[in-house]
Amino acid sequence: MTTAPETVDILAVARDQVLERGVGLGEEQILEVLRLDDDHLTDLLALAHEVRMRWCGPEVEVEGIISLKTGGCPEDCHFCSQSGRFPTPVRSAWLDIPGLVKAARQTAETGATEFCIVAAVRGPDKRLLSQVREGIKAIREDGNDIQIACSLGMLTQEQVDELVEMGVHRYNHNLETARSHFTNVVTTHTWEERWETLRMIREAGMEVCCGGIIGMGESVEQRAEFAAQLAELNPDECTMNFLIPQPGTPYEDYEIVEGKDALRTVAAFRLAMPRPLLRFSGGRELTFGDLGTKQGMLGGINAIIVGNYLTNLGRPATADLDMLDELKMPVKAISDVL
Repeated sequence: MTTAPETVDILAVARDQVLERGVGLGEEQILEVLRLDDDHLTDLLALAHEVRMRWCGPEVEVEGIISLKTGGCPEDCHFCSQSGRFPTPVRSAWLDIPGLVKAARQTAETGATEFCIVAAVRGPDKRLLSQVREGIKAIREDGNDIQIACSLGMLTQEQVDELVEMGVHRYNHNLETARSHFTNVVTTHTWEERWETLRMIREAGMEVCCGGIIGMGESVEQRAEFAAQLAELNPDECTMNFLIPQPGTPYEDYEIVEGKDALRTVAAFRLAMPRPLLRFSGGRELTFGDLGTKQGMLGGINAIIVGNYLTNLGRPATADLDMLDELKMPVKAISDVL
């Protein structure tokens, strides 16, 4: 990758625009960042870290996730081993309420402040919403005051209102990729349908968690487009996933994103969105390894999922918490977010 001398000036522009004034980069500026060569990566990561510290502070939000309903999803998201349309090893299964309570308790014991209940569905039916309601009730009766988020697919307005009434404070619904690339990734629903669910969530007063997956065949221009579209949405949290090629899916033979390319993307997303939580999610172990994960934490990231990722194994929670301690990054106290 080569960089014309004038494009290096994007770092000076970003220092004034993003660091000093808190205004995220636009799509063309993000593209310039993504095109910077490796010689400027250290300076880019340092600037992204300064932006994170200036506009978000030093604290890191730690989250655990659990699958309430696994596999058998009717959608054809090409990256997902839980799609019932592909010959993957994942089979449909439900987690019972005692299992959900146990998972929430274990998550809280790691020091995490967020517990996300996830289901592999197009959208929740009455049975699933009933399970979520009973699960939240049981978690509270267990004396656990951890923040509860959900990721249950596309919603109706009635379902949005029901989740608010249950006390769900944040909803995850990823746009996954740039609008121009979406039909190459999913054909059974549209990018616009996802956007509409996000609009209803925001208007109902829940926090919005929205991000996507890097490495699904998108161009560098589409990565810039995606970052700009997320910035327009202005989520409270943006999840940064990197493709894990899943056996049996259309993407099983895709290459893992190269570490430096992934770090450049993390920094670009931080410069596009100075204020939201930017969370390391699935795929970081394969893409970065331990050293790269530390670099990402010093390159704009300020939230992290600990433990496993639904159908994929992650690092032990203690390893990530030890890393945060080594980096002198305090875990956000639950009393600060309740």
